Amino acid sequence: MRFIDANVFLYALLKPKPDLPEEVLERKARAMKILRRIEDGEEVATSVVHLSEVANIIEAKVNLSTALAFIEELLTAGNVHILPVTPEDYLKATLVASEKRISVNDALAYLKMKELDINEIYTFDKHFLNLDVRVLP
Repeated sequence: MRFIDANVFLYALLKPKPDLPEEVLERKARAMKILRRIEDGEEVATSVVHLSEVANIIEAKVNLSTALAFIEELLTAGNVHILPVTPEDYLKATLVASEKRISVNDALAYLKMKELDINEIYTFDKHFLNLDVRVLP
């Protein structure tokens, strides 16, 4: 199983603006391939916090009904494991974020991965390159 970061969902779902750099278009294409693999049954995990990030941005950039439909689809997919987050998890994440100089939500993903012995993450966030996880794609 792999962890999937919020940015993968966002690259796949948000419509591109005109004149996007080639790098962004390539990320969008890779994100769509990842989502297709998940739709085909690949097992992934994410946290309720990362899911919330996706919901908030889709609501703001697209609309509420699209966000609700997508979140409901993820919540009911048997192969997408939505991990709970406690206040203690988030406190630990703030400590790791400070130590590793990464965002608190990146630190939370890292801690959840370690908790479940997940070593690979789908993300476009370069901060994960400095951690002891394998960054995909």
